[in-house]
Amino acid sequence: MDASLEKIADPTLAEMGKNLKEAMKMLEDNHRITEEENGKKLLSGDIPGPLQDSGQDMVSILQLVQNLMHGDEDEEPQDARIQSIGEQGHIALLGHSLGAYISTLDKEKLRKLTTRILSDTTLWLCRIFRYENGCAYFHEEEREGLAKICRLAIHSHYEDFVVDGFNVLYNKKPVIYLSAAARPGLGQYLCNQLGLPFPCLSRVPCNTMFGSQHQMDVALLEKLIKDDIERGKLPLLLVANAGTAAVGHTDKIGRLKELCEQYGIWLHVEGVNLATLALGYVSSSVLAATKCDSMTLTPGPWLGLPAVPAVTLYKHDDPALTLVAGLTSNKPADKLRALPLWLSLQYLGLDGTVDRIKHACQLSQRLQESLKKVDHIKILVEDELSSPVVVFRFLQELPGSVSDPVLNAVPAPNMAPSTVSRERHSCDALNRWLGEQLKQLVPASGLTIMDLEVEGVCLRFSPLMTAAVLGTRGEDMDQLVACIQSQLPVLTCTLQLREEFKKAVAGIAGLLYVDDPNWPGIGVVRYEHANDDKNSLKLDPEGEKIHAGLLKKLNELESDLTFKIGPEYKSMKSCIYIGMASDDTDVSELVETIAVTAREIEENSRLLENMTEVVRKGIQEAQVQLQKANEERLLEEGVLRQIPVVGSVLNWFSPVQPLQKGRTFNLTAGSLESTEHTYVSKVQGTGVTPPQTPSGTRTKQRLPGQKPFKRSLRGSDALSETSSVSHTEDLEKMEHLSSGPEQQALEANSPEQHPGAPTPQEAKQTGAFQNIAQGPEDDRPQVEEPESLR
Repeated sequence: MDASLEKIADPTLAEMGKNLKEAMKMLEDNHRITEEENGKKLLSGDIPGPLQDSGQDMVSILQLVQNLMHGDEDEEPQDARIQSIGEQGHIALLGHSLGAYISTLDKEKLRKLTTRILSDTTLWLCRIFRYENGCAYFHEEEREGLAKICRLAIHSHYEDFVVDGFNVLYNKKPVIYLSAAARPGLGQYLCNQLGLPFPCLSRVPCNTMFGSQHQMDVALLEKLIKDDIERGKLPLLLVANAGTAAVGHTDKIGRLKELCEQYGIWLHVEGVNLATLALGYVSSSVLAATKCDSMTLTPGPWLGLPAVPAVTLYKHDDPALTLVAGLTSNKPADKLRALPLWLSLQYLGLDGTVDRIKHACQLSQRLQESLKKVDHIKILVEDELSSPVVVFRFLQELPGSVSDPVLNAVPAPNMAPSTVSRERHSCDALNRWLGEQLKQLVPASGLTIMDLEVEGVCLRFSPLMTAAVLGTRGEDMDQLVACIQSQLPVLTCTLQLREEFKKAVAGIAGLLYVDDPNWPGIGVVRYEHANDDKNSLKLDPEGEKIHAGLLKKLNELESDLTFKIGPEYKSMKSCIYIGMASDDTDVSELVETIAVTAREIEENSRLLENMTEVVRKGIQEAQVQLQKANEERLLEEGVLRQIPVVGSVLNWFSPVQPLQKGRTFNLTAGSLESTEHTYVSKVQGTGVTPPQTPSGTRTKQRLPGQKPFKRSLRGSDALSETSSVSHTEDLEKMEHLSSGPEQQALEANSPEQHPGAPTPQEAKQTGAFQNIAQGPEDDRPQVEEPESLR
């Protein structure tokens, strides 16, 4: 490319292309520039500072832009997909720089150049998308073209609007008809741009009995038009969809065009399916859009071109009205909006433009044909073969229903509405979980999760909006289908285990099953401790502490299940949320482990609280007894022995035999005991045997490598009764051999053979707190001698 740039006669233009190439190469490099002196990251410039006195070079400025673009690497990664800009993207970006350079030409050259760019681009788009004799309006905001078209329709229907303004609309209010499946916020945007009140909008319901649930009801539209005419209103404009924003359905544009011609209504069409007009075969419903009054195209995402404007093609014979409406302009800068698209279309050519659209449609058909062979997957656009949008969801079978209540809203006669709603939310949660998994496993697919009013949560694949940007290939579709098939067993098994989990929780005291249909897992459980107020939803600090410890213990088991604590909002008590499960999950072991572990945490917490109180009282009692012992020693030795000089003389003539008196604190009994027996026999007493510590997990023998909460293999030929017995015997032999002679010697000297010896747990407990109040005379408080006798 550098060699070709040298052939350009204009040095400024050649330098512009070279600089753009170098700048894009630097900005697309994600490597962080580090300072050579201290190795720290460059400041991203989030905090504005004063302008430097001396100017900076281009490299330093681009480095600052790079830091601002990529941000701090230590921050959490965002879910936004970064567009990969190829050479065709550089051509589109060059158009913006080239447009600023062209604007510096003299007026005559600028007028000729802008007229040529605008006429070429309009001609190419009209021929590619089969819109004969049309004009083009290029705009940055996708909805701006429709707002200009509405203004043109107002000027066409109200002749005095230019002079009297909105006063002419008072006696005969205009009406704009929108489909109920139109993209959200479109009607409000039009009213704000045109200064019309919201009653000027009329939402047309979609089909409820026949046809697609996302197609405009033509019969009902005609009834609305007649009613508005009888009320003295003026039907102004109808917005039809060639591919709705949600599921890509196309309205019956042919019938809508006949209806608009009958009542003199302007027909505007928009939607992603308009891209198929560039293909050799086009469905009749989309082909009818070529006869409409105007249409809005978005070639940027269709062709993978960044910073390319949207285009509104329209047909109108009065240039004065189009100028007043803002669809045409005499400013060269407005005409130069088409320059990036003019450059990109020349770079791609007709074949390259059509191939990109055809590739997106082939991806859609490939995915649709593959999903038809997958069980438990429902496709919502089976009759729309021409639509490049595929919408599907995981289908939940409800027992006892005459039809699928989730998709067709026809519940069984004996099914309560609350049950249908709960199953609907449950299925939505599973589809949302499936969508998140697929987005992580196959990011090149560009899947999106959407919530439809009737169908619920669905997954949408719209390759025309994402394939060219993400570089989606046919292999990605095969990988997507394979990932869906790998996740289906988890979804079906989770649904089957939910009822089993609910029954298992109900059979264990202390556990409460929490019904949360919005959670995509086998269930939610809460442990009810002794002081739990079951009828109150107030904060429960003790319960939160128990559930936090329970969550930590469950995660330490390293099982295949995921555990979370919730909810985050404080109006509900803490619960344990258990995630998706497989068919070999042992629900009974799981529930029992949760109950035993929670009970153990509660008992240990109470034991620690009681032990703290006992130790505090024991220390107080030890201080009192030590003070009494010092007073008794003072009485036994006499007052004279406490005088320094006299006491030394008396001690020299008549030494006093000190008694080994001390105290030991028994945690088990919670009392102070004398250490006289310890000094005489050199062995501590046994005291009371402490209670057994409850086990935190269910005692179950697992095979090597088997994770917790997993059932053993059932029906396997490799594990017969003989092999099971022999395997058990081998385990017993290994345990016996692993004990060793030292372990056998310890067992021989266990407390059962020597009743006087303490148990290991008792020795550990008594030894840990033995120094609280014990020891000989040196550890007891001493009476200070007078300074005169020291």
